[in-house]
Amino acid sequence: MEIYQSIILGIIQGLTELLPISSSAHLAIIPWLFGWINNPDFVYAFSGFDVALHFGTLLAIGIYFFKDWLNLIKGGFNQVVKKQKTTEGRMFWYIVLATIPGGIIGFILDKFLEDTLTKPIIIGIAIIVMGIILYIADEKSKSVTDYKDMTLKQTFLIGLSQALAFIPGVSRSGITMTTGRLMGVKREAAAKYSFMLSAPIVLAATIFKIKDFVFSIPFFVGIFASFIVGIFVIKFLLNYLKKGSFKWFAVYRVIFGIIILTFVAIGW
Repeated sequence: MEIYQSIILGIIQGLTELLPISSSAHLAIIPWLFGWINNPDFVYAFSGFDVALHFGTLLAIGIYFFKDWLNLIKGGFNQVVKKQKTTEGRMFWYIVLATIPGGIIGFILDKFLEDTLTKPIIIGIAIIVMGIILYIADEKSKSVTDYKDMTLKQTFLIGLSQALAFIPGVSRSGITMTTGRLMGVKREAAAKYSFMLSAPIVLAATIFKIKDFVFSIPFFVGIFASFIVGIFVIKFLLNYLKKGSFKWFAVYRVIFGIIILTFVAIGW
């Protein structure tokens, strides 16, 4: 893998993992469109590289929300040991409980269906369908629940929805933000919870896939690019959603999906 390829993929990961537009789809489609997958050396280096790029955005989430994570962990510990009930302690255990079912189901489905679902036609359809669902959910749902007021039912169902993220094109952030909106969670709150919820699963995937990593200069450059872009994207999205909606992300998904299906139709 060339350095320019890793930079491009790192930037794409940083943008698409945290925005509700599917990083897995973009990381599968871009090499396909550029013909990189026809190069055996690229294919070998790319093995596990997508997960490593996710680790870059995980670092972005960890650093951007560093104080939040410290308070969550402290609150969760105190709730068990000292029986102190706080918002942070409650949210910590909500994240833990929400991670378990989505992580297990997603892992099982991904293991058996990974090769089938990475076909461009499947990705294109998934991107379009999820874009339409995101638009409808965002436009029709009320914004009544803040991050600190989310209930166990809301957080658990959002976590469970992560299982669908094994389908490239659905998007972990896309499905979790959509589920949050369907249950009346405010846009900014849905985005923040989606970021926090993604951390445990991405960390677990990184540890599980580390044996497949091909360590090299492009490898580390890609992770760094993903991390830097991820920091800016988190800040942008949280600020944007204070007044903006998910409409333009939904529109982008539909347009990108149509482009993919068009290339499939012409036999690219």
